[in-house]
Amino acid sequence: MNPIISIAIFVVSAAVGYFLIKNVPSLLHTPLMSGMNALSGITLLGAMIAVTSALNTGSMIAASIAVFLAMVNIAAGFAVTHRMLKMFKPSSNRAKASKEGQPLEETRTQEEQR
Repeated sequence: MNPIISIAIFVVSAAVGYFLIKNVPSLLHTPLMSGMNALSGITLLGAMIAVTSALNTGSMIAASIAVFLAMVNIAAGFAVTHRMLKMFKPSSNRAKASKEGQPLEETRTQEEQR
């Protein structure tokens, strides 16, 4: 494929993705992040295939870095999604902190010391 066409497809895809995400209400960001983690799994699969089909050392190193970065992306995405979902769960610490007028971090520290 012509490199100019490849660059044009990349630029158009980036612009479409930006405008789609920009117009998503904040309430839907968590479910979208979970969906993106699934797509990152596909990226990891492609990177692993690239490692197995690498013909020289440079390709092997680049593909190995791609595998590592895809794994970091997946792990961080799940961590952020889990953290965001925890914000929607009622917490006895949060209720206790609001009654006592203390920040949530101080309440957690006091309970950990007990």
